[in-house]
Amino acid sequence: MPKGYWIVRVDVKDEEPVKRYVAGNHPIFEKFGGRYLVRAQKFAVPEGSSRSLHVVIEFPDYASALACYHSREYQANKKIRDGHLVADFVIVEGYDGPEPRGQAALQRFSGLFVRE
Repeated sequence: MPKGYWIVRVDVKDEEPVKRYVAGNHPIFEKFGGRYLVRAQKFAVPEGSSRSLHVVIEFPDYASALACYHSREYQANKKIRDGHLVADFVIVEGYDGPEPRGQAALQRFSGLFVRE
C-alpha cells in the first residue's frame, strides 16, 4: 500500500507561535503514524520558486495523512500558527509501483505526469 505524505513549503512570519504549533504536532503525528522525513532550510532551487523552509511528513497511507490533517486535534493545533506563516501545503499518495525500465515502461510511467 502506498504511503501518504504532507509536503509543505513555509515562510515563517512569527517564530514563537510556530514553535508552539510544531511542538503540539508531535503527539498528533504519533497518533496517526506520521514521522518527519524532511525539515530543511538547506536546499537548492534548480527550477521554479521556493519558500524558506521545506517539510515532508510520511504517514502509513494516504487515508492516514488526510485523517490527520482533518482531525479535531490537528485543526485545533493549526489555529496556533494561522496568520503567523505562509504555506503551500499538499497531501499526496506515494508511488509503490515498479520502477520504470525500458521504453515501454517509460511511456506507461510518463502517463502519471499528464493530466487529462
